[in-house]
Amino acid sequence: MQYVSTRATSASAARNPQQFSDILLGGLAPDGGLYLPEQYPQVTSAELDAWRKLSYAELAYEILRKFATDIPDADLKALTAKTYTPEVYKNARADESASQITPLRVLEQAPERTLILQGLSNGPTLAFKDMAMQLLGNLFEYALAKNGDELNIFGATSGDTGSAAEYAMRGKRGIRVFMLSPHKKMSAFQTAQMFSLQDPNIHNIAVEGVFDDCQDMVKAVSNDLEFKVRQKIGTVNSINWARVVAQVVYYFRGYLSATTSNDQKVSFTVPSGNFGNICAGHIARMMGLPIAKLVVATNENNVLDEFFRTGVYRVRKSSETYHTSSPSMDISKASNFERFVYDLVGRDADRTHALFRKVDTHGGFDLSGAPGSDGDEFKLVANYGFQSGCSTHEDRLATIRDVFDDYGITIDTHTADGIKVAREHVEPGVPMIVLETALAAKFNETILEALGTDAARPAGFEDIETLPQRFVVMQPNVAEMKQFIAAHTGLAK
Repeated sequence: MQYVSTRATSASAARNPQQFSDILLGGLAPDGGLYLPEQYPQVTSAELDAWRKLSYAELAYEILRKFATDIPDADLKALTAKTYTPEVYKNARADESASQITPLRVLEQAPERTLILQGLSNGPTLAFKDMAMQLLGNLFEYALAKNGDELNIFGATSGDTGSAAEYAMRGKRGIRVFMLSPHKKMSAFQTAQMFSLQDPNIHNIAVEGVFDDCQDMVKAVSNDLEFKVRQKIGTVNSINWARVVAQVVYYFRGYLSATTSNDQKVSFTVPSGNFGNICAGHIARMMGLPIAKLVVATNENNVLDEFFRTGVYRVRKSSETYHTSSPSMDISKASNFERFVYDLVGRDADRTHALFRKVDTHGGFDLSGAPGSDGDEFKLVANYGFQSGCSTHEDRLATIRDVFDDYGITIDTHTADGIKVAREHVEPGVPMIVLETALAAKFNETILEALGTDAARPAGFEDIETLPQRFVVMQPNVAEMKQFIAAHTGLAK
């Protein structure tokens, strides 16, 4: 399996295909594009039948071996077996088994309406990001050990990616983490989860701005190829291909657990701001997983919902980005969206490059086919199963109350966005699986507002907000950020 950049034009420096290990430690391609396989591997019905009997670790191995063809099978199997264990994913609710890793819970079941919640938040940081990040940490350590090398991870988070990355990388040989987050715009739990880490290889940087300011700096540093090479910069944001492909696994697990035969279809509703989580669903569908619909659920920052309703992709300015009660989706520029657009425009790298250059110069593009638009590819979106919807703070409060009253389950704010939108798109005969985003404890302020009581916390997290915190506050200045990184790597400036 080889990989190409979404911007691999005839003049591109990344035109030559790369192998999985070549792109594992990086993020953006040298031309500023994102990596995708030259073609998606296909899954047969016989494979799906065989995979129904596998553990999560075994399923992860079977799927990843289709993408990481340059890693020896024995090594890859050992890595997935080390990652996906009940000991790592131990925060299951009382009525769930940790050995299931991603348990399903049926909320509603009737001929005309089946709604299922897939638990993805049993990992060490109580968020779905652990599903990929724990594997990424083990893959990074494996690759670096083979070459006796080191890596400086530079990433941005709107809440959950940062803590998942830091918990996955803490103590890993040869790895340092520099994680940007928007200052005072995460929940108290999320902030404490990151900033309370005292490991010397973890550096938390609170940026005066919004998530998109953080994300823009990560891209700017990644696009400075000389600095990136000299400082050994890599990324764990969802622009990293290995992280996206690791997320493909739980779509297969969700489908296989919710069905009994391969002629059945399911749909997925996915809370998504950066398009990474649902991009993995798109890839699973392209591989042949019988997915009917992929429903994007957004909050008030509805850039993705606007595109899937109108064909217009319009990035918001920082001043137009709302600070909401589902803060991990407070994003107005969806980094992974380029991967889908590349497929939508027939894998035309020149066209993709031109469209995302227009994002930088004009703030977006229009594929609606209207007079004066940039194209008419929006009519093809239905072929990929995408639909969308959005949710507000009042919607979240109402959904949290409904789910608690009806099923005795306390859900987090992002999952509430997902359930609210899923209810609008469920159809008879097709189970709708909502991907859980995090445990409710991470957003207790809103749970308290909705239910009048605190969310339950797993053991070990009772007083996390009172722990000492270590972080620095910086302005969104790329030059100063480079100086900070160089000063803490010990590498030549």
